Amino acid sequence: MRASGERLPFEDGTFDALTFTYLLRYVPDPEAVLGELVRVVRPGGVMASLEFAVPSAAHWRAAWWCYTRLVLPVAGAATGGRQWYDVGRFLGPSISRHYRRFPVSWTKAAWERAGMDSVQMRTMSLGGGLVMWGRKAGD
Repeated sequence: MRASGERLPFEDGTFDALTFTYLLRYVPDPEAVLGELVRVVRPGGVMASLEFAVPSAAHWRAAWWCYTRLVLPVAGAATGGRQWYDVGRFLGPSISRHYRRFPVSWTKAAWERAGMDSVQMRTMSLGGGLVMWGRKAGD
């Protein structure tokens, strides 16, 4: 099924749980999408996400920058040609732009504004990944 993230074709509280991956960088209004995702989860239901992230530690952030700007494009070209080279060039700048606009603290607060309680998060892969989860208020 195809739908707009801002207008999902489901009734309120349709799902007991909801997960999403690598979504928020691709929508123009992440807060509106989060509100809609929370809307379709039943009170007491769980929502979780996995996103790329920018490491907060300076030395890991520098290594991440080199990896996403240099290694990924070259590895992409070597293993998949021009299309994977382009993917490799896109990924790092896309992640950086997203977190300049919407820092992790903003994202956590947006989950809470949308109606999620006990929002928790964990960085993975030396800070290059972010898992976030919570329970919808009301149960």
